Amino acid sequence: MLQQAQKLLKQYYGYSSFRNGQNDIISSVLAGNDVLGIMPTGGGKSICYQIPALLLPGTTLVISPLISLMKDQIDTLDSMGIPATFINSSLTYPEVENRIQKAGKGLYKLLYIAPERLEMERFMVLLQKLTISMVAIDEAHCISQWGHDFRPSYRSISTLLKMLPERPIVAAFTATATPEVVDDIVNSLSLHNTNVFRNGFDRPNLTYTVTRVADKKDYMKQWIAGRVKEAGIIYAATRKDVDSIYEYLYKSGVSVGKYHAGLSDKERNEAQEKFLFDDVRVMVASNAFGMGIDKSNVRYVLHYNMPRNMEAYYQEAGRAGRDGEPSECVLLFSPQDIMIQKFLIEQSQLPPDRKANESKKLQSMIDYCHTPRCLRSYILQYFGEKDTPQSCGNCSQCNDTRERVNMTKDAQMIFSCILRMRERYGVTLVASVLKGSKLKKLIDLGFEQLPTYGLLAHHAEKTIISRINALIAEGYLMITEGQYPVVKLQTIAGAVLKGTEEVWLKPEDNVAPASVKRSRSRASGSGTSSRSNRQHTGADAYGAFSDGAEVMADEALFERLRALRKDLAAKDRVPPYIIFPDSVLRDLSEACPTTEQAMLRIKGIGEAKYKKYGMVFLKVLAAYADEGAIFYDYTNDEWL
Repeated sequence: MLQQAQKLLKQYYGYSSFRNGQNDIISSVLAGNDVLGIMPTGGGKSICYQIPALLLPGTTLVISPLISLMKDQIDTLDSMGIPATFINSSLTYPEVENRIQKAGKGLYKLLYIAPERLEMERFMVLLQKLTISMVAIDEAHCISQWGHDFRPSYRSISTLLKMLPERPIVAAFTATATPEVVDDIVNSLSLHNTNVFRNGFDRPNLTYTVTRVADKKDYMKQWIAGRVKEAGIIYAATRKDVDSIYEYLYKSGVSVGKYHAGLSDKERNEAQEKFLFDDVRVMVASNAFGMGIDKSNVRYVLHYNMPRNMEAYYQEAGRAGRDGEPSECVLLFSPQDIMIQKFLIEQSQLPPDRKANESKKLQSMIDYCHTPRCLRSYILQYFGEKDTPQSCGNCSQCNDTRERVNMTKDAQMIFSCILRMRERYGVTLVASVLKGSKLKKLIDLGFEQLPTYGLLAHHAEKTIISRINALIAEGYLMITEGQYPVVKLQTIAGAVLKGTEEVWLKPEDNVAPASVKRSRSRASGSGTSSRSNRQHTGADAYGAFSDGAEVMADEALFERLRALRKDLAAKDRVPPYIIFPDSVLRDLSEACPTTEQAMLRIKGIGEAKYKKYGMVFLKVLAAYADEGAIFYDYTNDEWL
């Protein structure tokens, strides 16, 4: 059956072969096994159940968390000629019944529903009339109470599996799951013959940066000014920040929208559509701008504030570069971010054990912002990957050329102070003692009498706090869990106090350089014909990799194709990336194919897409070639 699957892959998706991870998952599903796939965003999760759905009898039920995400998936499948539909709150009950009946007659191979539907007894009765061969679960981390986006309605999936006349194959997928969450998913779903496939969390096309800047808004404005034709998302922690950033950028002439839970449904939907259709280039959003964002050509994600946990950060940052093109993820960190996130946790309605878990996750995020080591390696280790590289060469820490300096003396002062305070207080109070603060609480506790009082008075208190956090991130210190975390010494700190170990850290004045090395050069967009080097490094939205060769793209042709795509998208009322992602347009602008055969060799163009859009694009490509533009024939390895 795998050969049939590969044939369908070429026919519908335009790719000649699966990635290794996709191969294993699809083979396992077709063999009748349950699977749990942990794959990075843009790694091709959807293809792992869409292709089997075409080969299995009956209908595949897809549990998807958001209406917008369902619509995006259905639009994509429709553009490829794959029969699929959705059922959600936008439909009347007769419309729901009609779609169920059509699915029963084999008119739809994939039926997308929201998990909340499974809490409706009437709907569950309707589902029992279908032959459901597979249940595919998107964003499966929502099942786990220890996940960062727990949705109680996801727990109803196990009820569905028990109610169906025959238990279907279960295929669950997520991009953000720690080992603890993986175990919870497997147990909650009672997965049979489970194969857990970890295809890696790495996104090699993304550049990670943590930086401190004096004026975050000005930094963002300058960043966007250098990328006026690129789509980007700016995440902020509060609605107030979202509104403030939006007003600032709008008054600065930026093509910008905003999205947060305080807006009406109509306002949010309009903002999202404008962003998806490229009518606005920048979206300023809270974390409410969530999992429904499948836009493939987001070139950068900026975090105005540090997120609450690594799962949320990785998912939000992962919305950049879904098409495999080089993209950038920048976190603008400030110590105030920590206080904001602690406040949000404390004010939440979570039970005490969940709050403690959230505080633990927050500390991991703080450590990420302070670590002097490779950011990519930190992320991968957090999600349980082993044998990670010491240097990726594509993050702000690896690209930071500043030398480490010997901080042993300062570290000894910090460790000594913590010991003399009997390891019973938090980072801020320790820093206040070392600074020699006149705080009433500090005096009342008698800490001005300690020999370590004021030893680091020559440093700003925020510098001392930053240095303590760096020592935590490096494993010299630890933070206890709970609402009031206490800083304690690790074993290695004792060796430093004894003088048998040294501490070498980078200066903390800037966690990372304020300017980021560009992943690849880009044309200025002036309209003149120019080429920009492009290194194919990652997977597109369906996980198909390019050949890794350095190629040349004609930017003038690329812009012409992008304009055509936008016109076609407006006509068909779908987001432009549904027609072709940027990666396909760049391949077209590199090869400039002028025949059907040549165009079908472009990765990502299947037969259905060619029938629908191919001739229109060929006319533009042929006209461009007739103008005498020089382009590269990759088949014969020559410039024409």
